[in-house]
Amino acid sequence: MSLVGGYYTLGQHGSEEFIERKSRFIGEAAPAFSEEEALSFIKNVKDAHKSASHHCFAYIIGENAGLMRYSDDGEPQGTAGIPILDVLKKNDLVNCVAVVTRYFGGVLLGAGGLTRAYSAGCAKAVRAAGIVTAQSSLRLSAVIGYAYWDAIDYLMSKLPVCELEREFTDKVLLRLTVREQDAKDVIKEIIGYSDGSAQIEQSDPFYHQWQLPPPEADA
Repeated sequence: MSLVGGYYTLGQHGSEEFIERKSRFIGEAAPAFSEEEALSFIKNVKDAHKSASHHCFAYIIGENAGLMRYSDDGEPQGTAGIPILDVLKKNDLVNCVAVVTRYFGGVLLGAGGLTRAYSAGCAKAVRAAGIVTAQSSLRLSAVIGYAYWDAIDYLMSKLPVCELEREFTDKVLLRLTVREQDAKDVIKEIIGYSDGSAQIEQSDPFYHQWQLPPPEADA
């Protein structure tokens, strides 16, 4: 997968559990925009399941995946942390963290069984959290005269924008979020529909989560 001018991440905290040969696995995943956030999430999961046998995890921080960490937390080396990390990487996810907790059920799963279980736990958590797209975006503030408002109001349904606010005073103040790559064309359309009268200011770029159709999580 590739995303021009942005990245894939998780939309929210997601959790799902399942039983594999008497062991209870709980997968949890969430967005995390710093290592501190990721570590705090892992700690909260551990605190919520203090009697569990293992809390295996992985996280990827930075829009260019500059920081990656994982832990098997006592499981045989390579059977937990790396499979969890591989699920995040396979889905091109960054700025996220996943923890798969295991309550041991008394039956050994073997290296292959553990790898499959921890991969599945992460994939289920990712699906529950939801994959979203974060793209470089701008906020636009447009001041529009009432003579042009009907035309601009019609235009809003045609443009690739996220409308934040409409404020009606002596003029209309319209606040929008727009992808940076679309900003030039959106401004041009608003200016055109207002016969050049609209006054538009724009913010510095920032990352905004757009609800584009994302890929389904792969295990």
